[in-house]
This record gives sequence, structure tokens and C-alpha cells, in this order.
Amino acid sequence: MSLITEKSPQHCAKKQELISERFIKRLFFCMSTIFLVIISATLLVWLIIRPTKPRFSIKEAQINQLKITTPSSLNSSIHITLASINPNDKLGIHYDEFVVYASYKGERISPEASVTPFYVDHGETKPLSASLVGNHQPVSPFLAYQLERDQEIGKLEMEFNVVGKLRWRVGNWISKRTRFTVHCIMVVRFGSMNSPPLSTSTEGTVCSFSY
Repeated sequence: MSLITEKSPQHCAKKQELISERFIKRLFFCMSTIFLVIISATLLVWLIIRPTKPRFSIKEAQINQLKITTPSSLNSSIHITLASINPNDKLGIHYDEFVVYASYKGERISPEASVTPFYVDHGETKPLSASLVGNHQPVSPFLAYQLERDQEIGKLEMEFNVVGKLRWRVGNWISKRTRFTVHCIMVVRFGSMNSPPLSTSTEGTVCSFSY
């Protein structure tokens, strides 16, 4: 004679909950393992390659206009040529964002100019050009005074800044986007020219790079 046992609905519900909990734990364990493998592989590649920071320099800065229009605004027209240098032997660099602007005494004197996304292969040097043109750029009265004073002296110290995002590449592997900044300082000399260009500097300037 066989025995027939009946299970209560509460018992079935508890068993279902137990199965669900086990499934969630196994899924979490699998996802964690996959994540750790990816992170470890990325870190291993990074340590093997050991990327060197890219370098930048300004090859030429041509000032066509830098004029105070009111005590608190100016018109600017500046054309610069930069060199983007990739010193790495195995790594290429994708520049997805590359925005340039000029400043003086820590204050912006031009609008931003975006350079079209580009790629610099390993060991390559790529020239880049940007035109910084703006009308009625807001500036402080103190900066306007300092700018006119330095122009009369015949030289001024200008700053060119870059903000952007890059990705490293080796083979088919491409890193995630990383933000970076470039800061360049150049002494610009003004002559007795009354028509554009008011000043042209071809003295190479080494720039600082940071993440």
C-alpha cells in the first residue's frame, strides 16, 4: 500500500523562493567572475604596454587681431598650429574631443574652437590647426588694461589650452575614453606692424599634459 503525501501551498512557495535565491546567487557569481576577468585582462594589457603620455607643442601662433573694443570686451583673431606627438612604440591614440581656446592672465580671451576627431599612430607626429576668432569677448577691466600695457611694451605671455577626451589603441583593443588637458605658454612679441598679422611667433613651445 503506497502512501500519498500532500504538500501545502506554503511549502511549495518556500521551495520556489529557495530555487530563485540559488539562481540569483549563481548568476551574481558568474557576472562577478566575468567582470573580474575583464578587469584583470585590461590591467594586464595596461601594465605590459605601459603607455607614455602624449606630447604637444605650438609650432606657430599668428595674431591677426587682439583689440579692446570696450573697457570690458575685446575682439580676437588668432591662428595656431600645434604638433601632437605620440611617443609610444605600440600604442595609437584616438582623440574623440579636442577643444582649444586662448587665455591671458588666467582669463579667456577667445571662444572655443573644436578640432575634428583624429588618430595619431604610434611614433607619429600630427600637425593640427585651429582658428580662434571672437567678437566682444567679455573680459575684466583690469585684464583690458594689462593687455594694452603689454602690447605697448611689445610682448605678452599668452596661454593656449586644450580640453578633450582620448582612447588608447593597441591592435583591436581600444580603451575607454579618458579626459585630458593640455596647457601651453608662449611669449608673443609685437612689432610695429599696423596691419595683420600683428604678430607671428614660430618659437617652439613645449606644453604640459595631464589627465
